[in-house]
Amino acid sequence: MLRPLTSLRARLLWFVLLAILATALLQATLALRAARAEADTIFDYHMQQVAQSLRAGLPQGLATGVLPLPPEEQDFDFVVQIWTLDGNLIFQSASRAELPPRAVLGFAEVDAHGTQYRVYSVLTRGLVIQVAQDMAVRERMASELALRTAVPILLLAPMLMLLVGWLVGTSLAPVNRVRQQLAARTADDLTAVAETALPDELQPLVHEFNGLLQRLSLAFETQQRFVADAAHELRSPLAALKLQVQGLRRAGDEATRERALQRLDAGIDRATRLIEQLLVLARQQARQAEGAPAQPLALDELARQVVAEAVAASGADVGVDAPADGRPARVMGHPEALRILLRNLLENALKYAPPGGRVDVRVQPAGPADSPAAVWLSVEDSGSGIPEGERERALDRFYRLPGTPSTGSGLGLAIAQAVAALHGTHLQLDTSPALGGLRVRVCLPAAA
Repeated sequence: MLRPLTSLRARLLWFVLLAILATALLQATLALRAARAEADTIFDYHMQQVAQSLRAGLPQGLATGVLPLPPEEQDFDFVVQIWTLDGNLIFQSASRAELPPRAVLGFAEVDAHGTQYRVYSVLTRGLVIQVAQDMAVRERMASELALRTAVPILLLAPMLMLLVGWLVGTSLAPVNRVRQQLAARTADDLTAVAETALPDELQPLVHEFNGLLQRLSLAFETQQRFVADAAHELRSPLAALKLQVQGLRRAGDEATRERALQRLDAGIDRATRLIEQLLVLARQQARQAEGAPAQPLALDELARQVVAEAVAASGADVGVDAPADGRPARVMGHPEALRILLRNLLENALKYAPPGGRVDVRVQPAGPADSPAAVWLSVEDSGSGIPEGERERALDRFYRLPGTPSTGSGLGLAIAQAVAALHGTHLQLDTSPALGGLRVRVCLPAAA
């Protein structure tokens, strides 16, 4: 069983070879037909000329009887016979090719002696002059002419193959160059492949491959950053837990032991919360690297669900302000990611709002100054807010404002920022005009 050709170079060479051979055969066939037609025209003309020459040169009262010719003077290409009207043969140029006496005036094809003759007959002075030619002679000459036409192409086929092979090799040189670039790389080298001097057919492939390398680089960077952050941030909670366990062992009475147990329980809760936040952050950054497609969803309905969960868990006063016309605010996004974004913003707002304070969630269409095909999602509280000079740093991971409680992980706004980046946007921090505290806004693309 023949193996299929997997090499592009081999395929091109074989296809070109077959095309050259097919062209040579086609040209030989066409040349044979053209040569045959041309030979028929030329030889028919010669037969007419021979007959007319004999017609003009016959003597009066030509005696009946065969005029013998010596063998060396017999012409086997053209056979000439002269008959009387009563069927007597009086002249024959070739003794071996005797044609029948009955003939159609003009051109005709006659079978005789196991072959076929082309015969031209003419009547003159009571005699019938026949000029005939074996068709095999015409076929042989036509074949020789066609062969002379096709042989140069067959002889040039190896040269054409060498030329095509060189052209194919030159055309595929960019593919080899890209392969060599990739073969020389180390496992951690994810830089883009050079896209210069590439053919149009190869550029989209290399461009998409570079996009894949970019996404892989982002994923690896995210993983390395996560590992580094986890190692850095988990060191302190684990050290605190170890100290609390040691304090529990040294506790001399029940009250001291109870306080140590409470501190240990709180430390475990903080470590658990930190690990959960780290995993959420890593998952959102991985989604951003994957480039998963967004889907249409009702943002106001999602906001009501998240707020209902937060109110049930904390009992705080949280309001939702949705579009007044009653139509759902549909956006293009990732439902679970947006749920995490809103949950983290709500947790931050509830954590830093004063006792009895207020937190509002707003879903509003974009105004004329913004893109009309966008929807704003904002969370604002009545707390002390964030100073303008600290707002940019507040989006960094593990950053805590001076003077804030140390129970937080510093990942809430960083997680929300990662979700915003997944949707091609970013968080905006400013002062709430209605509540006076912090307002965090994000602009999401509206669904069609």
